[in-house]
Amino acid sequence: MKLSSVLFFLVIVFSACGQETKKKDVLLQPDPKNYTTELVVPDLQIPWGMVWLPDGSMLITEKSGELIHFKDGKKVSITNVPEVYNRNQGGLLDIELHPKYDKNGWIYITYSSKEGSEKGGNTALIRAKLENNQLVEIEKLYKGTPNTTRGHHFGSRIEFDNEGYLYFCIGDRGNRDVNPQDITKDGGKIYRLNDDGSIPKDNPFVNEENAKKAIFSYGHRNPQGMAIHPNGTIWVHEHGPRGGDEINPIKKSVNYGWPVITYGINYSGTAITDITKKKNMEQPLYYWVPSIAPSGMDFVTSNKYPEWKGDLLVGSLKFQYLELLELTNEKVTSRKKLLEGMGRVRNVRQGPDGYIYVAIENKGIVKIIPNAN
Repeated sequence: MKLSSVLFFLVIVFSACGQETKKKDVLLQPDPKNYTTELVVPDLQIPWGMVWLPDGSMLITEKSGELIHFKDGKKVSITNVPEVYNRNQGGLLDIELHPKYDKNGWIYITYSSKEGSEKGGNTALIRAKLENNQLVEIEKLYKGTPNTTRGHHFGSRIEFDNEGYLYFCIGDRGNRDVNPQDITKDGGKIYRLNDDGSIPKDNPFVNEENAKKAIFSYGHRNPQGMAIHPNGTIWVHEHGPRGGDEINPIKKSVNYGWPVITYGINYSGTAITDITKKKNMEQPLYYWVPSIAPSGMDFVTSNKYPEWKGDLLVGSLKFQYLELLELTNEKVTSRKKLLEGMGRVRNVRQGPDGYIYVAIENKGIVKIIPNAN
């Protein structure tokens, strides 16, 4: 082997080892087992999004394209759902209600859409209303361009902040060398809109020529978790490559670095970049090495879980558990493994009843019930 090849290999090995060592300061603790579980919605395949209607029933998205209304123990398929580009990671994705749903009835959905002149698909955002188990008054609010036949990194999650702005995300669509760092292109971005799809006047790039005016932050890889912190800020997590999954509180106009800086490496073991920090690029609040493949996240605010209140829940697809991250002054100070071995955790949300619900692939939706003291 040539000396240059040996040196390159050693750089990769020591870099990966250094990343691993750095993250061992917050070890993953075993399951406290201070809860039981109840399967409340059985027989789901890939339940991506879930939300509760005012009557306590649920709307659940299946990645395959089915929108389910679950009420009184029965599943009803909603009709007139837009056709999805159901390929690899694409499909019917997240769902959220307008903060004033009881007054206006708007439901927001992201999905991979084939709409456009190019083959393939890209992530779209719509809003609609529900009448007699049918979507009506469907309005397209945003559609990422261009379409591509690449089947990965669609994102996507939806969240409203306390001021009524709508946030959603699109992954880099597998084009890391172009999309994430270019504000004239969709992909690898967090977007902010008004609830009707119009562009807020104070969005950071509204006066930039050719920029996508909906962009709020950029330099992301593939965000599949989004939640509002109790202080009102929007947090996301995103998939890294081999290592380097990140948690990021989202700030206006900030560049989060992908792929210029990352704590991950290529799946082949080769380097993506030789730096993890750069001026004017944001460091993650926390990152995982090795990757846990995060999906879904929520903050615990319910009094039903006094030991977990104020902490963050994140699903792991790769290791098939739910991770509880204890936060102190917005820093991760401990990690605990929950629901180990139950399956690939696709989503987690705190319901209006204060209980935590976890969507698990090829299983369904599980309710976490704390043990009585």
